[in-house]
Amino acid sequence: MEWYIKVIQNYVGFQGRARRKEYWTFVVISFVVSVILEVIQRVLHLGQILTSLYSLAVLLPSLAVSMRRLHDTGRTGWWILIGLIPIIGTIILLVYMFLDSQEGDNQYGPNPKLIE
Repeated sequence: MEWYIKVIQNYVGFQGRARRKEYWTFVVISFVVSVILEVIQRVLHLGQILTSLYSLAVLLPSLAVSMRRLHDTGRTGWWILIGLIPIIGTIILLVYMFLDSQEGDNQYGPNPKLIE
């Protein structure tokens, strides 16, 4: 939960690096929150209002942590656009998100594993 809150607090931090733990904790918790909101919507017959509001609220933090994750692997944040290519782009982006951090410092900053 600490990593999720860290991403939310740094919601427009597109600079620097994000380790795998930070990225995947945010992704998993966001998924769980979305599922819970979907269940609440269905029970209360609310349409898509709750999940839409939540998706809008985490849009910038999601983009920021994704770009920082790409920076951690030594890639520019523009690689996020490859996800727009159906199937292949998503698979490539997913592989990049699973890769380990680039050793030592890179052009985007120090290795976050060594800071903590």
